[in-house]
Amino acid sequence: MGKKIKHGKIFVAATRQNDGKTTVSLGLIHAFKKRFKGVGFIKPVGQRYVIEHGYKADEDSVLIEKVCGIRSRLKDMSPVAIERGFTEKYIKKGSSEVLAHDIKASFERVSRHKELIVIEGTGHAGVGSVFDLSNAKVAKLLGAKVILVTSGGIGKPIDEIELNRALFEKEGVEVIGVIVNKVLTAKYDKIKKIINLGFKRKGIDVLGIIPYTPLLSMPMIQDILEETDIELISKKVGMRNRVQNILVGAMEPHDALDYIENGTLLITPGDREDMLMTILSAHLLKKPKKDVFISGIVLTGGIVPNKKIMMLIEKARIPVLLSQKHTYKAASQIHDLAIKITPEDRDKTQMAAKLVEKYVNIDELLKKISKKGGQICSA
Repeated sequence: MGKKIKHGKIFVAATRQNDGKTTVSLGLIHAFKKRFKGVGFIKPVGQRYVIEHGYKADEDSVLIEKVCGIRSRLKDMSPVAIERGFTEKYIKKGSSEVLAHDIKASFERVSRHKELIVIEGTGHAGVGSVFDLSNAKVAKLLGAKVILVTSGGIGKPIDEIELNRALFEKEGVEVIGVIVNKVLTAKYDKIKKIINLGFKRKGIDVLGIIPYTPLLSMPMIQDILEETDIELISKKVGMRNRVQNILVGAMEPHDALDYIENGTLLITPGDREDMLMTILSAHLLKKPKKDVFISGIVLTGGIVPNKKIMMLIEKARIPVLLSQKHTYKAASQIHDLAIKITPEDRDKTQMAAKLVEKYVNIDELLKKISKKGGQICSA
């Protein structure tokens, strides 16, 4: 398998939510599994959980278990799940010692017979401070080095990395480098050059710069239904249709045609039958094959159109959703969705693996993990 790290561990943190921490963790595990026999994963503190095998487990732990084939007890991969009311209960009578014990015990079980453990944080460095388990404290508790994931252009990433690094260093935790994610392709070369210079001035190593990949930010119709209060009022078809473009139908129907492209989600008041018929006609004339022309329709204002129109839309196998909100609020709600990678979305999981393998310096990262720590030796 190449080189080995004895008891290596890396804590993947981010400067804020939705910077791509899970994407990076997923990609790193895929890359590490090509190089090592024993790779483990743990997300000590999770804020978004599902019930899996009877346990409250963080969504990311479930994702890693299913996609990467990590063989550990799911409860150990997600020892602390922050459910509703958790923080209030903790402030009143909680014990950080109990939580810390649970995390350490789970980590010990997850790391048995493993050469390298990926530890995923939650949010920025300070998240969890309210119950005395910030990312910085958890990294210290587990004796792990840290890589920070940030996103964007030039100034903002450097500012945010400096702030987060200070919190980790306050706890005596070493930040070994950064990964800059979601860099616009058109500006990639320029940003890569300047960002490397900028971080060099701060004494921080850049381990990777990953370009923005639209696919990873595209919700499916199923995501909209799961993450919002918008309901499905048509037959259950097109749940895996990707939303590549959002069109608010607040114009003349013939003008809307200029903005329709593959993967369009139309958001329009339910009484705009002229708009619905125009879009439906365009969809049918397009005769999509591989791509889905109209991915779905969201009717707003709680208004359901005439039954005959609904029947025509359903025959075209376009999923129809209904929002009780007015059009602007419904559009904003969908636009602001935080899209998580799910185990079922193989396109996204494969893309995450490819991006990290291509744009992150895995060998340099492994050297930094092993330095003054786990010894690297030949297999």
